[in-house]
Amino acid sequence: MQFKITDEHIELYKLIKAADLVDSGAEAKQLIAEGHVKRQNEVETRKRAKIVAGEIITIGDVSIEVIS
Repeated sequence: MQFKITDEHIELYKLIKAADLVDSGAEAKQLIAEGHVKRQNEVETRKRAKIVAGEIITIGDVSIEVIS
């Protein structure tokens, strides 16, 4: 799936929520804290990591390509 950002970056937990992969920001933060989220194929545990266009976020079998 692709997700278009209009700003320079989006925080990781906000991206997961905005992409409708979870119902709340708290759920997104829990997924991140438990190590289920990969950024560019490496586990990312920073909830507020700044994600920019061109990056790929993976959660399970779902990949999000961030575009601008």
